[in-house]
Amino acid sequence: MKEGRQPSLIAIVGPTASGKSDLGIALAARLQGEIINCDSVQVFQGIEIATAKVPLAERQGIPHHLLDLVPSTYEMTAVEWATRAREVIQQIEARGNRAFFVGGTGFYLKALTMQFCDTPPIDPGIRLRLQELLRRRGADTLHRLLCRVDAPLATLYSPRDWSRVLRALEVRFSTGLPLSEWQRRSPVRATPEAARLHYFVLRPPREALYQRIDRRVEEMVARGLLAEIEALLAEGVPPTARAFQAHGYKRFVEYLLGQRTLDSAIEQMKLDTRHYAKRQWTWWRAQSPTVWLDGFGSEPAVLAAALQAIEEIDASPPDLTASGTVP
Repeated sequence: MKEGRQPSLIAIVGPTASGKSDLGIALAARLQGEIINCDSVQVFQGIEIATAKVPLAERQGIPHHLLDLVPSTYEMTAVEWATRAREVIQQIEARGNRAFFVGGTGFYLKALTMQFCDTPPIDPGIRLRLQELLRRRGADTLHRLLCRVDAPLATLYSPRDWSRVLRALEVRFSTGLPLSEWQRRSPVRATPEAARLHYFVLRPPREALYQRIDRRVEEMVARGLLAEIEALLAEGVPPTARAFQAHGYKRFVEYLLGQRTLDSAIEQMKLDTRHYAKRQWTWWRAQSPTVWLDGFGSEPAVLAAALQAIEEIDASPPDLTASGTVP
């Protein structure tokens, strides 16, 4: 790394089940690193089995941050996660270590590199009503509502992107102004982290990934996924909690509510996870700067390629173009 230069920030990303944690731990062990979680479900306490959190005994002594951060009923936004992540980056680098991000939630990293527009606090009552509408009527209903109250954003968001649709509706009904108007008044700007962040995207063979996804779903069920969800429901966590909307939990909540059979929940979870992996690949193709790593994160050749890429990044001039207003 060039003297006097801030270290690059490396994000180990890619589709679910591609071995991001394996690669992140291996890199952190070799490059004096610490890991910052950027998975939007792993931030929740008590949400364990379907998130593939790395057990403490398997972390090889590498510090992990922003795991088990908030209760499962908490509404963690990407902006709040990014604020916390910036604090952790400063702490890691003050110790002379390098920060590695590991996880599949691209919008979290987008919030880290972009200064989103400011909006007033959201009315919790409105949020609960919208969540109930999502549970009863589905994501398409929310999207149709957004078409009526914020058409410019509705053209940008897919009905399947229910979390962003929900956020836009929260802003509209809490503030009286559409989110698109808030964004117009406060243009999105790149943050200092934008010039430092590099995406290392795992790209294993698609069919091998799908086979791994199917095995992982079956293993999660065998490890007690249903018991974990039942315990959370018994503790008072509502079925509409954001933590339960993740693809690893949603279908089994539906099963426990009598809305589908267990076999249907298992097969639908496999299908949901495959579709999620496709969306993740689509997201990462649109990001930059990107290093594509062909294989699973546990493969020695992938680790070697990642180490070589980091060495080249550290030796290269900084990217001074990643600043200013985003068009």
